[in-house]
Amino acid sequence: MGDRHLLFYKPYAVLTQFTDSNTQPPRSTLKDYISVPDVYPAGRLDYDSEGLLLLTNNGKLQHRLSDPKFAHPRTYWVQVERIPDEEALEQLRQGVVIKKQKTRPAHARRLMDEPDLPPRNPPIRYRKSVPTAWIELTLTEGRNRQVRRMTAAVGFPTLRLVRVAIAHLSLGDLQPGQWRDVSTAEISTAVGTLSRPRSNS
Repeated sequence: MGDRHLLFYKPYAVLTQFTDSNTQPPRSTLKDYISVPDVYPAGRLDYDSEGLLLLTNNGKLQHRLSDPKFAHPRTYWVQVERIPDEEALEQLRQGVVIKKQKTRPAHARRLMDEPDLPPRNPPIRYRKSVPTAWIELTLTEGRNRQVRRMTAAVGFPTLRLVRVAIAHLSLGDLQPGQWRDVSTAEISTAVGTLSRPRSNS
């Protein structure tokens, strides 16, 4: 069998794995949406996060996309409590300290208009007295719950988190729960983008 690569729009409250043997009743998993055999996630996306996930049966590609030394960019749209100012955005760009370790420099900007995303089910809990805003954040590392910890560290807790791109691969027209095959050309470009490990210098 040849290589198979899928892009999947993971909905909220879905595990980034094909089984859940640890909870009763079992939580929703990738198996509820994807019946393609022998593909596995290249990287993870939290249960309470949404958005782009790449699955592949190519072990080398899976390793490359999961290994932090390759520093592949991942872009998120993040709804936060209150309106972040430029000082907070600059802190995100420069890196913040999480568990005594500073995050890598990141791209961060405020989205002036609410992004055109499908509604989340269930929706976030709104508080009339607290405004919200959206920011775009691009990281080159993937620590546990990193985006949420970064926005909390600068005083703007995350309410909703959607990964919209992995390198140049994006959600496109996918809707939550949908997936599509990724062409050889798209993967070749992605591998080229991700081929050089990040220097430690």
